[in-house]
Amino acid sequence: MLLDTPICNFGWKATDFTLTDAFGETFTMSEQLGEKGLLIVFICNHCPYVQRIGHRLADDAKLLIADGINVLAIMSNDYDNVAADSPQNMKLFSEKYAFTFPYLIDKDQSIAKQYRAVCTPDFFGFNSKGELQYRGRLDDARMADAENRVPELINAMRLIANTGQGPEQQTPSMGCSIKWRA
Repeated sequence: MLLDTPICNFGWKATDFTLTDAFGETFTMSEQLGEKGLLIVFICNHCPYVQRIGHRLADDAKLLIADGINVLAIMSNDYDNVAADSPQNMKLFSEKYAFTFPYLIDKDQSIAKQYRAVCTPDFFGFNSKGELQYRGRLDDARMADAENRVPELINAMRLIANTGQGPEQQTPSMGCSIKWRA
């Protein structure tokens, strides 16, 4: 099912969490929240929207990380019912797209629920205080060729890093619904 993300709830405080990646390494959100903010993105392996932006997301994340903005990806789908999203496939997916950021497993889906994530990809841009400032899309390319795209996520995260505030105008992200457990 195709869904759009809700409008940004400016100032919402990020809920802290500790999750493990597919390799068994543990990451805590509050430890990733740097002086310039943090991007959290809910993604999965099987979603055609995520597959289409995979390389752009990886490239944009490298630029943000170079700017001192940390990035975490979270996979919250019920991978017992969607085998393509299993931890083993998460390893392959992150290698395929050359992710340089942690790709974390939210097996019980509690983090997706706390964040009110609705689709993949779903972007959450936080300032250094852990306040939500961006809930938009990666760029304006959608499923098309991204050669002449406007990198909305990069622009927003750099604004947040410099001012603590996100852009007033944000276009919702669009993607596949999160596959919830029964």
